[in-house]
Amino acid sequence: MPGSISCSVFVGTSVDGFIARPNGSLDWLPPGGGEEHGYTAFIATVDAVVMGRGTFDTVLEFDRWPFRKPVIVLTTHAGDAIVPPEARVEFMSGAPRDVVSQLAERGMTHLYIDGGVTIQRFLDAGLIDRMTVTRVPVIIGAGIALFGPTTRDVRLEHVGTRTYRSGLVTTEYSVVQDRN
Repeated sequence: MPGSISCSVFVGTSVDGFIARPNGSLDWLPPGGGEEHGYTAFIATVDAVVMGRGTFDTVLEFDRWPFRKPVIVLTTHAGDAIVPPEARVEFMSGAPRDVVSQLAERGMTHLYIDGGVTIQRFLDAGLIDRMTVTRVPVIIGAGIALFGPTTRDVRLEHVGTRTYRSGLVTTEYSVVQDRN
């Protein structure tokens, strides 16, 4: 994999580890994302957002399109997608490593990986370099888990933890890459 590209995760979870309700709803998140917790600075560093089709469909239900950066949607069913006119969206398919290689060839150096299955696939492929997980002070009981089965252990190194008045707790990790 080209050493010139990095992949990062910046995601919110409920205290019980879910990124969405079973139906994909994000109604448990604080309005407007809550207080500023590093997202603005993070998104300024990325070249593109990479997400799966399920996450894309959820984002389409927002009141407004939230990304000014290009969005790469991983799907094999792009034909039925309705893209907002202000959105810069491209549909791709393929293994995570192939997608990252194609984007690196275009000169991209930092990708924001978003969505449960997509994050899990990129983690399992050893492509995630950094993870920022913000726990929202709510327990929703069931939903789409941030993490799922992996083919190997994914070791993390704690970079730092910040707490916010609203109760948000953001923890940043670097992913220890297995060099074997």
